Amino acid sequence: MARRLKALREQNMMSLDEVSKRMYFSDSKLSRIENCENRITHHELKSLLDIYGVTADRWPEYFAMLEASVVGGWWRAYGLPEKGYLPLEADASLVRCYSLAIVPGLLQTHEYARAGFQRSIRQLSPEQVKRDVRIRMIRQKRLTSATDPLRLVSIVDEVALHRPAGNSEIMVAQLEHLIEKAVLGNVTLQVLPTSLGSHPGQNGSFSVLSFDDAGEPDVAYVEHPLGSMHTEREAIVTKARTRFDHLQSLALPPEESAALIRRIAERY
Repeated sequence: MARRLKALREQNMMSLDEVSKRMYFSDSKLSRIENCENRITHHELKSLLDIYGVTADRWPEYFAMLEASVVGGWWRAYGLPEKGYLPLEADASLVRCYSLAIVPGLLQTHEYARAGFQRSIRQLSPEQVKRDVRIRMIRQKRLTSATDPLRLVSIVDEVALHRPAGNSEIMVAQLEHLIEKAVLGNVTLQVLPTSLGSHPGQNGSFSVLSFDDAGEPDVAYVEHPLGSMHTEREAIVTKARTRFDHLQSLALPPEESAALIRRIAERY
């Protein structure tokens, strides 16, 4: 809902200052609402919708989002905040993901994920590893959901498929898992072959998340050595989409990608 309210303000070409004055808010309060740092009351929501020209027949959908925000997402049970990547992915209808170093989380097996978390620089305890693997497995359920399916377009650098995680048995199972998931109607998997040499994706992994609602802007999510960040800034999102489209044009088609994955698995 925070993203939706921000999008409504921008569509109306209104500044934070302009809306804040009409709401008798401080700029910082409205900014915190839009960044999912402050909750909004039912009365405040009605006032904002009125300012943004949202007709009364559309108010129920916003009230429903407000009620859902009070309950929170499933990730709360695991101690994760409402602001971050997981809530964005849970809302998204399409995720375009480029992965440079490892198999994308949405396509990892349980054992591959566990091996990765066990080697994490964060030095996780066994309980934390178990929790993080569980979270990753829950995220994957949307790939096979009949009621809330997630469309995934994934480009994986071939280097990630050769990098061991655990033993050879884990890697073979992971590669076979990729082939199985690639046949799902809502999953597109392509491999960027090492034979390509240098390419524009060598600087790191990133994703572009899109949403069903036409009023919600795409979000770019970028991973880097010190962490990650996400943004709705159109210039950055456009650059991410363009970069993804270019990498997709360089990657092997899905059928050839599956054949390459199969050959790599046979070498283990």
